[in-house]
Amino acid sequence: MTSAVAARDAVFEEHRQLLFGVAYRMLGTIAEAEDAVQDAYLRFRAHEGAVHNPRSFLVTVVTRLCLDQLKSARATREQYIGPWLPEPLVLRAGAGPSPEDTVTGHESVSFAFLVMLEELGPVERAVFLLREVFDYDYGDIAQVVQKSEAACRQVFHRARQRLAERQHRHTASYSQRLALTARFLQAVTEGDMAGLLELLSADVVAYSDGGGKAAAAINPIFGADRVARFTVGVARKLPAGPVEAVDVNGDPGVLLCTKSGRIDTLLLLDVDEQGAVRTIYAVRNPDKLARVR
Repeated sequence: MTSAVAARDAVFEEHRQLLFGVAYRMLGTIAEAEDAVQDAYLRFRAHEGAVHNPRSFLVTVVTRLCLDQLKSARATREQYIGPWLPEPLVLRAGAGPSPEDTVTGHESVSFAFLVMLEELGPVERAVFLLREVFDYDYGDIAQVVQKSEAACRQVFHRARQRLAERQHRHTASYSQRLALTARFLQAVTEGDMAGLLELLSADVVAYSDGGGKAAAAINPIFGADRVARFTVGVARKLPAGPVEAVDVNGDPGVLLCTKSGRIDTLLLLDVDEQGAVRTIYAVRNPDKLARVR
């Protein structure tokens, strides 16, 4: 490897985590985000001599690649069987850090945040993320999405207003949410309806993503009583294998496994300001669990 090639690759590696962070938040899938980053590298290499600002060039390329991907994926998601949930970034206890780990330290990569972003169109999502998460100036955002600064301001404010009611910050600590998850699992496995209802907010919602490849509810389940009954009923059918605590997009979650050790379900709880469970996410689509080893 020549010194020039080594220097070019070193510059790209400086921005890899940023690029993955942009792509993963845009797309919600790890493989597609990694593909976008790799394509950006190839374009960076092809335009090497003409790139004066690598960061700007690379973020622009990755964002535009993601916009194209989202536009083509919209029809696929409309045909998706049941609720579509993002592919989780999972860190298991004792595992070494992966290239993606650094993006999980920010609330903007939480599962709840990624699900919320599904409310936005592709351009809205790009503008909102670049401004809200990555603190880009409107002039830079305008160049990325190829709109005027005034239009980008309007898009951002419209997107922020749409998401304002759904955004929240955790008031419970990580350890408190981990303890709540343990209490939830105990109540579910014991069929303790009263104990489970104590943990759920009145307007709790349960989402299960099977993608037509694993058993899951076709529609979200709303309300504490219905969610409690549904969850206890599903628990009776799940394999009685190991349960492993993991970190999911920076939040505590669990892996439910078969007796042979195969991962069956990834379970994640979102907690409201009062410390009650307000959203339950269950990822069962094996394609979205394939990277969890």
